[in-house]
Amino acid sequence: MHHAFSFTPSFSLFVDCSSEEELDRIVGVLAKDGAFLMPTDDYGFSRRFAWLNDRFGVSWQINLP
Repeated sequence: MHHAFSFTPSFSLFVDCSSEEELDRIVGVLAKDGAFLMPTDDYGFSRRFAWLNDRFGVSWQINLP
């Protein structure tokens, strides 16, 4: 069905990870055919954080507290 709306980063799913390996695995899967809004890095508010859109345009914030 055709519609006039799409996903935007104004709504993101937020995931807290328990390890760097978990964060890397999740980001790797979501980044395939997606696009980073903030690549994985230490941004001061988190040890490791990534914000990206998956291949469907859904926005994800992946965090290692």
